[in-house]
Amino acid sequence: MITLYHCLSARSFRPLWLLEEMQIPYELKLLPFPPRAAAKEYFEINVLGTVPFLIDGETRMSESAAICEYLAVKHGPTPLAVLPEEKDFGLWLNWLHQSDATLTFPQTLVLRYARFEPPERRQPQVAEDYAKWFLGRMRMLDAHLLNHEWLAAGRFTAADVTVGYALMLAEVLGLTKEFQPQTTAYWTRLKERDGFKRALAVQEKAAEAQGIPPIFPKAKAG
Repeated sequence: MITLYHCLSARSFRPLWLLEEMQIPYELKLLPFPPRAAAKEYFEINVLGTVPFLIDGETRMSESAAICEYLAVKHGPTPLAVLPEEKDFGLWLNWLHQSDATLTFPQTLVLRYARFEPPERRQPQVAEDYAKWFLGRMRMLDAHLLNHEWLAAGRFTAADVTVGYALMLAEVLGLTKEFQPQTTAYWTRLKERDGFKRALAVQEKAAEAQGIPPIFPKAKAG
């Protein structure tokens, strides 16, 4: 049984969404945010105190995009993986890892300096600068979506899940109003997926059962 440690709508939503898309049995361990402060016993499981953290037999993983790649390849066959013999294999890998390294990174700084720091430590200019950085990094996605419905291999894949989370976080930050029309349409398609809706429902049900408050306003399915 796969175990996923998760906080509401944090980067661990990527593997949660993929698990729901693949319909793989798993156990969800929902933690209060931030777990390193609110659930110190979690350090015994993950020395970084971060989410996600996935346990699958002897495998231990903490990087959201890498977990999605692992699930799609290890627990396939599934159309959510693009295989080495397919033309778009490299493109798929690039989108998978660009999703976090390029797109989510500046968003985390917007969150920190606009919301998570105490009021006296917030830095509005820093938050504004990194929001612009994120929107600048969206150029490759905007260009790709002019001529493609999905990111790779002409079908919905794990790469759409990982990039989709960056768009979900952009919605939380109020940045979707800056999206290009084709990117808005893509985000709408993602939110209409049953796997996305199930992942939202699963985390909300777990949060209600445990009395864990939301980190962000509730994400809305399409």
